Amino acid sequence: MAKSDELSVLPLAGHIVDTHCHMEISYDDEHVPEPVFIALARAKAVGVSTVIQVGCDVASSRWAVQTAREFPDVWATVALHPNAAAHDPHLDESLSAIRELAALPEVRGLGETGLDYFRTEQTQAAAQHTSFRAHIDIAREVGKPVIIHDRDAHDDVISTLLNYGAPDVVVFHCFSGDAAMARICADNGWYMSISGVVTFKNAQDLRAAVEVIPDELLLVETDSPFLTPVPQRGRPNNSSNLVHTVRAISGVRGQSEERVCELLFSNSTRVFGPF
Repeated sequence: MAKSDELSVLPLAGHIVDTHCHMEISYDDEHVPEPVFIALARAKAVGVSTVIQVGCDVASSRWAVQTAREFPDVWATVALHPNAAAHDPHLDESLSAIRELAALPEVRGLGETGLDYFRTEQTQAAAQHTSFRAHIDIAREVGKPVIIHDRDAHDDVISTLLNYGAPDVVVFHCFSGDAAMARICADNGWYMSISGVVTFKNAQDLRAAVEVIPDELLLVETDSPFLTPVPQRGRPNNSSNLVHTVRAISGVRGQSEERVCELLFSNSTRVFGPF
């Protein structure tokens, strides 16, 4: 994205962590990913001191690990995205590769995994459930958090976590539930990570959820290059855009920007740290 296309913003009142990004993914055919060092420099300039690079298949998980090795402010998570699992003809082999990666010190979580019924045929759901449970098992084995992808599958994701048994730390990436679901997550001690969707005009249910999330369970993310917040919506997302998301969260919760930054950083450190 050209510098002239960006809005000038003041840095945040404190340091925060982008807990979920995909720096290797193109936004579309016209927008190739920024070099990692540029993305990190832009993020750091506004107060985003650390990013979590998230894997969605074996190849991107390996990329996440290698990037974390090269850049001290990047940490990795590894996983098969539920849609990747649904179409993987060698699912057992791929899960074995994820299990090996999960034990590495650069890896701070298993994700993103979960269930996605948005584009899933009934015949593909079984593979998603198998993969989801396997990631939960691996998270328990290595003592690391599981990062949940939940699209149009709230009831089944929650049921799996409650009945199969959740690992010690659970993060709902790009939390998309309402206030009632936020209370269920809070009752179980599950973290909820808020994306730029909170700035969208039609996201009133999400804003209602943000109001009731306990201080100690609140996280923030970009899911870049997707879900770009207003006023940058329509452009590729990047970690520096967390400025807009954090300020929206601050307004919804009626907490100062400084206080929200303190909460977000301490919670991120508790889940993914030490950094």
